[in-house]
Formats: sequence, structure tokens, C-alpha cells
Amino acid sequence: MSRRKSRAERDGQRAERTAAWYLRAKGWRILQRQVRVGQGRGVGEVDIIARRGRVLAFIEVKWRREAKALDQAIDERRLRRAARVAQALAPQLARPTDDVRIDVILLAPWHWPRHITHVWQP
Repeated sequence: MSRRKSRAERDGQRAERTAAWYLRAKGWRILQRQVRVGQGRGVGEVDIIARRGRVLAFIEVKWRREAKALDQAIDERRLRRAARVAQALAPQLARPTDDVRIDVILLAPWHWPRHITHVWQP
């Protein structure tokens, strides 16, 4: 693995830990992390699955070295991959009255996490 890829991997894992900490501080319960479902082109991935009350959220976490780059950090392809996980696991994890949604948490050095809710409705 290249040095650059190794560093990006470490930064991403640190961002996911920070996002999980942030969510817990806001009253969320972390159900799963780094979830992957499917095979081939049908693969879906999501960084965190969390619950707070009647909300079940599939959360994509993005880290950038500069805050100004966060606006382009998430795209439709990544959200579609998260939606695949939500569609596969929501029947097992969601209660009948739950709101199921996909959220994004954006992180950059020296900035508070930015939690964007309902970025995609599965």
C-alpha cells in the first residue's frame, strides 16, 4: 500500500472514530461501524449505523484536510452505496415506527463536525 493511501486510510478511520464520539455525545447509540453488504457492482458501504429514539440513521463520514473541500466530499455514487446498505439492513434493524434516513458527517481539522441529516431518503 502506498504511503499516501495508508495515510488516507488512517485519517478516514480517525474521522469515523471522531464522528462516533460526536454522535454519542449527542445521544446517539452506535449500532455498527464500517458495514459492507453485497458483492460486485451491488456492493454497499456505510461508515456508521446509529439510533436515537425513533430515528435509525445510516451515516457516511467524510474527512478533508481543508474545510473548503468538504462541500465536494459527498456525491450521488457514495450516497447510492449507503442506500444499498440501508435497504438491505433496515428491515432487520428498524422498528415499525422508525424514521430511516441517510446522514453525512463532514470533518476537517479545527472545525466542529457538521452533521447533515436526510441527505438521501431510502
